[in-house]
Amino acid sequence: MTFPQDRPANAEPTPGPQDSGTPNAAPSSTRWAWVPTRSLGARHRDRIMAHLVGLDEADRYLRFGYPATDAQIAKYVDMLDFDRDEVFGIFNRRLELIALAHLAMPDSASNRADGGVAEFGVSVVRKARGRGFGARLFEHAMLHARNRGVQTLTIHALSENAAMLRIARNAGATIERAGPESEAWVRLPPDTLASHVEQIMGDQAAEVDYHLKLHASHMGRLLDIISEVKANISKSAHIAGE
Repeated sequence: MTFPQDRPANAEPTPGPQDSGTPNAAPSSTRWAWVPTRSLGARHRDRIMAHLVGLDEADRYLRFGYPATDAQIAKYVDMLDFDRDEVFGIFNRRLELIALAHLAMPDSASNRADGGVAEFGVSVVRKARGRGFGARLFEHAMLHARNRGVQTLTIHALSENAAMLRIARNAGATIERAGPESEAWVRLPPDTLASHVEQIMGDQAAEVDYHLKLHASHMGRLLDIISEVKANISKSAHIAGE
């Protein structure tokens, strides 16, 4: 395990967790509410970059294990392997990426007898915390990992990141502390027909939700343009009548 003080100054960000909310646990009604979680691909690199560079120094420290610079984050985003790994996002009504998770898959997991070990990292913007998004993304990652034959999901977190460790513990993870860092891992059940159906339905519902938000955004901009045109016509008519 590499401790933050042992990392070189130019170390690259690695998947790591970040506090998904306030120290208080989210209410149960929020925890179990369905949250549309969309799979992201290479075409979303700009959105992923914007989300991560929007984190302040403290949040970057929690997410990567050290306060990553914009340049280091840019290199991390450029190196994301969307063919091997999975990246998930939660968008608000304005299509802002407010929560982001990276599920780093083992190499050739399907060819390993033990299924390999996947690693989970997450970040949530400050204005969206306290809503259980971190826990929902962790559940989403567990589902996708088990459906790809992975048997163990792990999290590397700073020991001070109590909220993230609580999310892992609530999911049944075993946690080991080693000074400033902790490692949590949870054993995943085998995939089933039901787990695959759940993933397909969830992914399709998230796509529908995103396109509805996109349509609403386009309609909102169209209405703004119409309102502006009407205002300009009214103003021109008023000037002409003077």
